[in-house]
Amino acid sequence: MAFTRLTAAEAASLIKNGDNIGLSGFTPAGTPKATTAEIAKIAHAEHEAGRPYQVGIFTGASTGMSCDGLLAQEDAIRYRAPYTTNSLFRGKVNEGKIAYNDIHLSQMAQELRYGFLGEVDYAIIEVCAIEDDGKVYLTAAGGIAPTVARLAKKGIILELNAFHSPKSIGLHDVYEPKDPPLREPLMIQKVTDRIGTTYLQLDPSKVIGVVECNIPDEARAFKDADPITDKIGENVANFLMAEYKRGIIPPSFLPLQSGVGTTANAILGALGNNPEMPAFEVFTEVLQNSIVDLMYKERVRCASTCSLTVTNDVLTDMYNNIDFFKDKLVIRQTEVSNSPELIRRLGIIAINTAIECDLYGHANSTQICGTKMMNGIGGSGDFERNAFLSIFTCSSVAKGGKISSIVPFCSHVDHTEHDINIIVTEQGVADLRGKSPIQRAHTIIENCAHPDYKELLWDYLKISQKGQSWHNLAAALSFHDTFVKEGDMHNVNFSKYNK
Repeated sequence: MAFTRLTAAEAASLIKNGDNIGLSGFTPAGTPKATTAEIAKIAHAEHEAGRPYQVGIFTGASTGMSCDGLLAQEDAIRYRAPYTTNSLFRGKVNEGKIAYNDIHLSQMAQELRYGFLGEVDYAIIEVCAIEDDGKVYLTAAGGIAPTVARLAKKGIILELNAFHSPKSIGLHDVYEPKDPPLREPLMIQKVTDRIGTTYLQLDPSKVIGVVECNIPDEARAFKDADPITDKIGENVANFLMAEYKRGIIPPSFLPLQSGVGTTANAILGALGNNPEMPAFEVFTEVLQNSIVDLMYKERVRCASTCSLTVTNDVLTDMYNNIDFFKDKLVIRQTEVSNSPELIRRLGIIAINTAIECDLYGHANSTQICGTKMMNGIGGSGDFERNAFLSIFTCSSVAKGGKISSIVPFCSHVDHTEHDINIIVTEQGVADLRGKSPIQRAHTIIENCAHPDYKELLWDYLKISQKGQSWHNLAAALSFHDTFVKEGDMHNVNFSKYNK
């Protein structure tokens, strides 16, 4: 059947105040952009007229300016889950104007299917090709597209985006698990195993219309590496090579997962450039520029991902060289790319970034001083809790040294001491495996804390009550309290607690 063509404004006009929309994509990659920008215009007009207009948004992960940014700017978001990175959105969340639900990415699609989050009214899916029988081909990400498309009770809007080349057809492995008690094992034993189809099969009767557009992905270009991130990358690479040489990591090595950002790129670069490191595989949720470069250099043999989170020049180059990638790259849905079952089975080495870590091995990856949301937990919990080796990295200080990233106790705990094996800063590596809480504290202070803060951290232990974990409950958040009041953690004074 021939599908109706709509303008983006016509498609947006279908979305009413109170509706919930489900989006394709994962990061700005593969996320619809034309319709959401028009929804923001409707919200602006409705608010100018004194009428309410807000929508709920379900996504695979973060989106770009055309969605989270513009909609947040127009106060058009009532509820949003899960992860995000947009600064305008973040500001509205921290002002209490958006109900933001931070969910493990592997759980997002299934929580929608279980009915935990409410109904999906409309699905908006970005595609690079459409067939009359309802087969559509996703663009640069897997996300939660099959689930939101199937659940959408009022219909599906397709954005046929000419920026994404149909040459990419064949990269996707589209698969939606069944719900308990009928769920089956994910029969993936190697990074590039496939269990689904190259297309997403839609019910043609649910497709309301097709919006044709040509809009590049709103990919973020990360900051260049600096001496701190380079040193963190070097420390991680040296640690993994030592584990490899002593036989902890098998001779074929194990697949790597790495979070998003400058530090992640520095780590992957250090690993790829280490001449002693064998060529390795990647099983991750986001594929960044650094991994593509290492694939071209044959330092990365193959990769499984949920998203091509690369700059547009790199994405265009990949489309132009698609024959190189077709047997080396698979794009999956989030609940497969981030599946605890697969992470445990494949023995993933997980490397993610924390805002802060504490003396006992807990990590905070979401909240500044325990109150201000940064981005969200993303997939770090999925990977770190189930990894063969669980590694968190951070610089030892922030804000020009006024903040210590190693603190007595995290102001917010996303990852507990039970889930973390290794903490790495530019100062060194703390191997927490097999250690008691107080042994972990000693290791972290000695190896990871900045020299400016070591004595303060030792002083905290001196005033702490002895037990399985050593703590002074009144002073546990003293670093954060001092920063909030005085703007510098150096000014901590433990004398008032030592009574």
